[in-house]
Amino acid sequence: MEKIHLTREKATLLITLYAKARESRLPDSVLRDCYAEAAVGRIDHDFSRLRMRRDEIIGLALRAHTLDGWVREFLSAHAGATVLHLGCGLDTRVFRVDPPAAVNWYEVDYPEVIALRRRLYPARPGCSLVGSPVTDLAWLAGIPADKPTLVVAEGLFLYLPEEALLQLLRAVTTQFPTGELVFDAYNRLGLTWVAHNRMIQATGAVTRWSLGSPQELETLVPGLRLRTEQGGYEPGDRKQRARYSWPAQTALWLMRRVQLLGGMTRLLRYRY
Repeated sequence: MEKIHLTREKATLLITLYAKARESRLPDSVLRDCYAEAAVGRIDHDFSRLRMRRDEIIGLALRAHTLDGWVREFLSAHAGATVLHLGCGLDTRVFRVDPPAAVNWYEVDYPEVIALRRRLYPARPGCSLVGSPVTDLAWLAGIPADKPTLVVAEGLFLYLPEEALLQLLRAVTTQFPTGELVFDAYNRLGLTWVAHNRMIQATGAVTRWSLGSPQELETLVPGLRLRTEQGGYEPGDRKQRARYSWPAQTALWLMRRVQLLGGMTRLLRYRY
């Protein structure tokens, strides 16, 4: 069993890992994430203390499923691309997406998180592990810049200071000539909502970055152009929406119709 000694933002990886493992046990699972299930079984941690609700499990799984789909679309259009999975935590996206051998995939996170990944998951050809804070831009020097590059970040940017995040995004769009950026974002109301979530509060994580509108980022990071915007936990079809409880479905209905609520959490896809 692996003992976990992570705090603050690093500890939030246990929340998303457990949600994906739990959703994968459901008969109507969209993730079927056997690697996440196996990892939870090997970690010495009382996950029941999270008191995770079914709607939270479904929401986090559908968010991951949407991002997985965008990754697959990019790789389908760009053979032999590069993928930078920032703040990867213990997410098993590379196994779920199963990219072709020609794809260069990089998992980037703190050294202690990467060390834990090495112990929990098997090595995969074409997948490199980079132990570094994502905002320490020195790690970018080791990434080839001659291929279309997809940057994907889930549950990461809200914890980064704005200037450090903008420096990271400007460096990416400067170093790599073409590609896409996909991530989840929150407006100020959404950031407050996350900060008061009982599971986040238990980790001591501090939320920092909010985005009022997707177009703001186009101004802050020259070269970015919005391609797709979607509600952060909004399923792609009615069948998936029906997996939520009625109160959750009502909340999603309101978020689609009230602009301030709709901006609480978004999934965003930019090209550059």
